Amino acid sequence: MSADQEQQSIRCLVAKVGLDGHDRGAHVIARAFRDAGFEVISSGLHNAPDEIVQAAVQEDVNVLGISILSGAHNTLVPKVIDGLKEYDAFEDTLVLVGGVVPDDDKEKLKEMGVAEVFGPGTPMEETIEFVRENAPQR
Repeated sequence: MSADQEQQSIRCLVAKVGLDGHDRGAHVIARAFRDAGFEVISSGLHNAPDEIVQAAVQEDVNVLGISILSGAHNTLVPKVIDGLKEYDAFEDTLVLVGGVVPDDDKEKLKEMGVAEVFGPGTPMEETIEFVRENAPQR
């Protein structure tokens, strides 16, 4: 498999969960992922955790990027992870969080199974490289 085929096989869902209406970062990362050769699905705004889980399972994504700026990450992200586990999709899905998350909460999210938390100002290439190196292959 060539590098191009490998990148194209990475399917990403960029999701906005909860009532957070700030989606500029989600649009920026979705565009960067597309430019990197990933297949990207965007959830749009105001999704419940179960809607995100359903989309991730139905679209058979390798990567689920959750964009959250509302401060509800400790409530909503665990619900998404639990939902993925219910569908036996958690082990095959790289879960990332992007947004403003305090350092103590980053560690809690990682203990729950979030692979990485990317804050404001993270270079796009760093996020893209993380996905390339860690996305489960199907």
